[in-house]
Amino acid sequence: MSDYVVVKALENGVTVIGLTRGQETKFAHTEKLDDGEVWIAQFTEHTSAIKVRGASEIHTKHGMLFSGRGRNEKG
Repeated sequence: MSDYVVVKALENGVTVIGLTRGQETKFAHTEKLDDGEVWIAQFTEHTSAIKVRGASEIHTKHGMLFSGRGRNEKG
């Protein structure tokens, strides 16, 4: 079973990008999230990385981290 990643947007316009495996890394999928929306992604034989742009909470089996502005910052 592959690992899952949960991304919760903390602002409008958060971008989640899936990247492919292989000799060349390519964009496989792009998703835009608005504040409060949640995206659940799974690493597969084709998806080797996920890039997140914008303020969000990212939950993995290793714990939770934040992207974009810190959770205690305003704006």
